[in-house]
This record gives sequence, structure tokens and C-alpha cells, in this order.
Amino acid sequence: MKADLVDEHRWLEQLTGRWRLTFDAPPGTEDHASDATWLEETRSLGGAWIVAESTGTMPDGSTATNILTLGYDPARKRYVGSFVTSVMANLWVYEGTLDSTGKVLTLDCEGPDFETIGRTARYQDIITIKDENTRNFSSRTQNADGTWKPVMSCDYKRIPAA
Repeated sequence: MKADLVDEHRWLEQLTGRWRLTFDAPPGTEDHASDATWLEETRSLGGAWIVAESTGTMPDGSTATNILTLGYDPARKRYVGSFVTSVMANLWVYEGTLDSTGKVLTLDCEGPDFETIGRTARYQDIITIKDENTRNFSSRTQNADGTWKPVMSCDYKRIPAA
């Protein structure tokens, strides 16, 4: 059975390619993240999904690998996906929507509450398209009062084909 691709699948195609990542440290933390070199290779799986694999150096000097999958489920009218990283045992499962500008994809998920061991918290990972060669990926967690606290932000610059 072949997937019936829709405009939302085509939206994901702009994420494909090779990217250099630059992290911004969250407020109130030491800024070691911007010194790290991270690269990402993102490919399409038949136009229905994208798979992004990034590798880089963590603030403690160790190496990490992240894998992000994103697709679109026309029946649910939602973007869906997952995120795993070599530095964490949690599988992050996404469900999200594109804003009315077509530039901001907000992915909702639940994961470990890093401030209270054994509890979970709500998170949003947000992909913002700036132009065809620049985008941002940010993450935030929801506080008990319903407000959102930034976790991290990362700018992506496309690496031109050699």
C-alpha cells in the first residue's frame, strides 16, 4: 500500500539536507553549548517521512547521536514522529500542528520531569523555518502554572552541496 502524500508531507521536504547546528544555552546556564560542533543529515523516506540524524559534542565533552523522525498522519490531521538520543533512555513521541503562517511546527510530547525524578512533564519542540537555508529548533517545558519555560534553542544552517 502506497501512502497518499499531501501538502503537509511536502512541507517536511524542506528539512532534508545537511545542516550545521549552533546551540544557544538556556537562560541561567553556563554557555558551553555554542562551542560544540554538531552536524545533521536529514533524508526523506519516500516523501512520507523524514529521518534526521545529528551527531555532536555534549557540554561534558562526550559525543551524542540524535535521531528524529517526522511524518504526517492525514487521518488524524497531525504531524507525528519520534526522537531518541544516545544520552537518554526516553523515547519521545510527537504529535503536532503547523501554524497558520506555514513556518512554525509545534510538536507536543511528554517526557521525564528533569526537576522531579519519577514524574513526567509536558514539552513542546518547535521547528521554525526562517528561510530555505535557515531554521530554528527550540524546546520548552510546561510549568505547573501552565506557563512555558525554555529548555534549549538551536539554529540550523544548510551546508551547501559540495
